[in-house]
Amino acid sequence: MTAATPTAAPAQPARDASTRYTYARLDVVTARVIAAVRGRRAADPLPDDPFRGLYVSPAHIAGLLDEDPDRPAEAGAGAAGLASSHLSPGGPPPRLVCLARRCGLDPAAEDILLLALAPDLDRRLEQLYGYLHNDVSRRRASTGLAIRLAGGDRRDPAARARLLPGAPLVACGLLLVEEPGRPFLSRELRVPDRVTQHLLGDDRPDPWVRRLLIDPEPPPTGAVDAGADAIARVLGRAGAPPLVYLRESRDLGVAWAVGRAALQAAGPVPLVVDLGRLPPGEDGRAALRAVTLEARLRGVGLVAGPLDALDGAAAEAVRELTGQGAPVVLTGHAGWEQDWSPGVPLVVDVPAPQRAARVHLWQAQLDGAGPPTAELDRAVGGFVLGPGQVVRAAAAAGLRAALAGRAVHAADLQAGARAQNGTGLERLARRLRPVAGWADLVLPAGTAAQLRELVIRARWRERVRDEWGMGRGGSRGDGVTALFAGPSGTGKTLAAEVIAGELGLDLYAIDLAMVVDKYVGETEKNLDRLFAEAERVNGVLFFDEADALFGKRSEVHDARDRYANVETAYLLQRMETFDGIAVLATNLRANLDDAFARRLDAVVDFAVPDRAARLALWRRHLGERVPRAADLDLEFCAAAFELSGGNIGNVTRCAAFLAADEGVPVAMAHLIRGVEREYRKLGRLCLESEFGPWLSTLT
Repeated sequence: MTAATPTAAPAQPARDASTRYTYARLDVVTARVIAAVRGRRAADPLPDDPFRGLYVSPAHIAGLLDEDPDRPAEAGAGAAGLASSHLSPGGPPPRLVCLARRCGLDPAAEDILLLALAPDLDRRLEQLYGYLHNDVSRRRASTGLAIRLAGGDRRDPAARARLLPGAPLVACGLLLVEEPGRPFLSRELRVPDRVTQHLLGDDRPDPWVRRLLIDPEPPPTGAVDAGADAIARVLGRAGAPPLVYLRESRDLGVAWAVGRAALQAAGPVPLVVDLGRLPPGEDGRAALRAVTLEARLRGVGLVAGPLDALDGAAAEAVRELTGQGAPVVLTGHAGWEQDWSPGVPLVVDVPAPQRAARVHLWQAQLDGAGPPTAELDRAVGGFVLGPGQVVRAAAAAGLRAALAGRAVHAADLQAGARAQNGTGLERLARRLRPVAGWADLVLPAGTAAQLRELVIRARWRERVRDEWGMGRGGSRGDGVTALFAGPSGTGKTLAAEVIAGELGLDLYAIDLAMVVDKYVGETEKNLDRLFAEAERVNGVLFFDEADALFGKRSEVHDARDRYANVETAYLLQRMETFDGIAVLATNLRANLDDAFARRLDAVVDFAVPDRAARLALWRRHLGERVPRAADLDLEFCAAAFELSGGNIGNVTRCAAFLAADEGVPVAMAHLIRGVEREYRKLGRLCLESEFGPWLSTLT
């Protein structure tokens, strides 16, 4: 066996001036530790104690005093001189100096911090501290030892106060005083690992913070409100920075972008934190402490929100976030609660980005890869999205187009925009992806024209309201609400689907079972959640059988009448402030409360189809791919059977199944049997005057 070739010692990593300063200051406090050990060793009355193996022996200490294996080479020559050299005005101050200034540390507190930090940077200090404590298990500085080595008197209240919870060292999170059950002077001091890494030049945040941080690279700021400059001027004023609360009506992330732009204009790039990702309980409080510590270490401001996501913990979170002394911008959707903070915040309402700004942002993200401006405006201009949502939607559209191997189309952009809808509304409604188009509707010309006008109103409402100044004004919302009235099967649901598809939106069909509740007041709460979630998504809200919710108010004879009237009155008020698109469908228009008529933008009547419309419906429901027998007489069916479009669809599907089972094309006999089944469901008789010669096929 050959002898192993000794390997060269690994080279010391290059250290910047700030890190060298930290090590130089560490040498200063280490020298005090060594002096204390020498003094104790010289005064040791039992240097030959046979039980020395249970603790650090004087001989071992002697070796440690002469050994310096982990010290950087530059730290050995004149620690005090090297420390002072790094305070020269030629470069940025060392991190330790900046941190001491931000947290208000006096020289003694700074020395205590270094004494607590020393064992994490120099392993000799573990055993030296053990020797000074006369306890080999005590490898970190205690409060009493740190006070003495920092030049203080352990009986002096001012010296002890530097290690109390309200002192800068502890309050700023730079030092942890552990083992609270021990006497004060024997409690152990520890510097959090993140503080140590920061002083060594490492800017990677803790895992807690990484989970909460939003991408620090801001999206294109074309949609960021110009109010960011005004907020920046307020934040830049002399004196303590004020607390700013940015309120936005929808969860678009615009408040985050405005807050980030304002803080960045007034100082360094801030940390942007999503409080919606905060874990519950003690883990959440630990995460908030980690966030504020990170902001202190970097010397930057904080943008955090939405506060609504914290429910009852908002006040505690505000106290934690605002206790760092740096500028803080909070965001949320609700109004500011006075018990959240004793100070008076600057409350600013952040509007949603206007249509032109959103289209500009889409263009910036697509970088010439999308459709022309007019087509882009028509396709996605109506989607109310924030800057971050547009960035994600454009990326999703690019991936969809790449999968198909083609350029980005308007349909790709709409699919990417729809993907930004949250799932909150799906707990109260069924989300439907529209597939029907105008060609699937068989309606009179006047009805079809009304539906197209409704699409125009929904598509260009922002332009008329914002650019042309024709908003409704007052407290009324700017939503679009329509009523589709007519017998069952006349195309009301299909028309709602076509409208949603034409606008590129999803259709949300309201599940009445999830809304109506037998307990007093619960229906109103469910409706409030429903409308609140509907205003946060880009979609069309569809109330089928709307008379079940929007029924007429009646005279009050008992408590049930009174509470039923309360529900209707609440709906009247909520519909007036609704900012989304809603379609109400009913078979019994007369049952709706008259007060709804004024709040509706359009009332579209769906009539039973006439003979020509029925013929078109028979042809459309059978389609082009269904095999047809030679005896198929759709003109006879259209003339003889007065059925709605929904009934005709049922008949054709029944006939198709019968033909498929027999393995033959769809024949007239199959259609007649389908009509007979549909008549039975409707409670109608099969008369010879309607079925004519085909009645015999039913016997």
